[in-house]
Amino acid sequence: MTTPEWLKPGIYGALLGAAFVGIVGFSWGGWMTGGGAEEMANKMAKEEVIAALVPLCLDMSRTDNERVAKLATIREASSFKRREAVMETGWVTMPGTDGPNRDLAQACIEGLDLDAS
Repeated sequence: MTTPEWLKPGIYGALLGAAFVGIVGFSWGGWMTGGGAEEMANKMAKEEVIAALVPLCLDMSRTDNERVAKLATIREASSFKRREAVMETGWVTMPGTDGPNRDLAQACIEGLDLDAS
């Protein structure tokens, strides 16, 4: 059996074309693997949950009877200790959880706008 003379260049062209499309697609085309997509989705979900809980944290701070003293403690803390100070207030411990949430504490600090007041 003889093979057509166009078969070898056709196979090489198909392989090189597939490699080119794969490289361009994953580097510039925005394609990603399933693991990368899952990682991105988890990160986005976590950020959205934190964003949804910030108003609850701010409401808990507004209704706290010891708000003034707790805000003074937070303001007195150095900038890198403020998150821990907010965590100690109890404002970032959501109902149904065992302890405070560090990411929510950071977002709550931004929502409290401590440096402006």
